[in-house]
Amino acid sequence: MTVALLQPPRRGRPSAKRPPLVLLDREADALFELAIKWQRLHPLSAALLLDELDRAATVAPDELPADVVTMRSRVVFVDRRTGERHAVQLVYPGEADMARQRVSILTPIGAALIGLRVGAAIDWPNRQGERRRLEIVEVIQPDGEATT
Repeated sequence: MTVALLQPPRRGRPSAKRPPLVLLDREADALFELAIKWQRLHPLSAALLLDELDRAATVAPDELPADVVTMRSRVVFVDRRTGERHAVQLVYPGEADMARQRVSILTPIGAALIGLRVGAAIDWPNRQGERRRLEIVEVIQPDGEATT
């Protein structure tokens, strides 16, 4: 009789081939503090976010390209594995509300989206540890300007 060993879902860091990130300098500071504060409650998401913050380039607001995902921006992305298209707003934890498509930065998907530009794609784990390839299709900044 053969016994198959069940492996837990792969969790942890995204693949080494990740697209460049651009963050607003003030958001990067706030997100770093948030991730440190929430490490115990959301260890996977906090670790993923800290990893992304560590590798991101930071810029002043007047230097930020219009097609970069920032906090409170609306994002349309495609899950390349399933072909599903999603539209969400990236928000802080207290503002999250899935019924209104508001996704917290302290979720795996939130940590994946921040700092990406339109056309960028990233391999990323979901809450179940499954890898997904997410591609940014459109970004609408909080001021209402859409970039595709």
